[in-house]
Amino acid sequence: MSGISLFGQATSWLEITAMLTGLAGVWLTIRQNIWCFPIGIVNVGLYAWLFFSPGIRLYADALLQCIYVFLLIYGWIRWKENEKFFELAVPIKINTTVLSKLFLLNIAATIFLSLFLQEFTNASFPWLDSALTCLSLSAQWMVAKKYIENWIVWIIVDVAYLPLYLSKQLPLTAILYAVFLLMAFKGYYTWKNKPNIDAA
Repeated sequence: MSGISLFGQATSWLEITAMLTGLAGVWLTIRQNIWCFPIGIVNVGLYAWLFFSPGIRLYADALLQCIYVFLLIYGWIRWKENEKFFELAVPIKINTTVLSKLFLLNIAATIFLSLFLQEFTNASFPWLDSALTCLSLSAQWMVAKKYIENWIVWIIVDVAYLPLYLSKQLPLTAILYAVFLLMAFKGYYTWKNKPNIDAA
């Protein structure tokens, strides 16, 4: 990957572009702005390409980005159909039944994906990569439903991704997830205390 050196580690223009679109997408999500979805689609497409590259081999993460496309399209359609409601309404708290089902689904999906990657690929960190992939999918689905707890899941995911990306020599992506972590705290506070944001 050609590009520049950052903190003694090489990065690429692909990673730089992915980082910038990622920041824009999360900032727009905090603002409850529907443009978070098209920007997010560009972002995950770039990261799918990056994570599948021979030097990275985070296949579960690459798959995650591809699935994100469908979840982002779903969220885009859902918010567009109810644009005024989703921009102005108070975020919803997830109920215990949905939370329990989501928890069990994450465990099952993590085990299945981890075993598959371990058996059939040369994936790096198959168990951690798979667990974070499943949690991230859950969080993105929760964004589409406008469950406020999506930010709590993102906080957990962002903390865990930091050492993973540093170990794979993706310094900009690690920095991005450190910023994501701060933005997730900000997102939770904003959605909880100031839900009626002017998204314009």
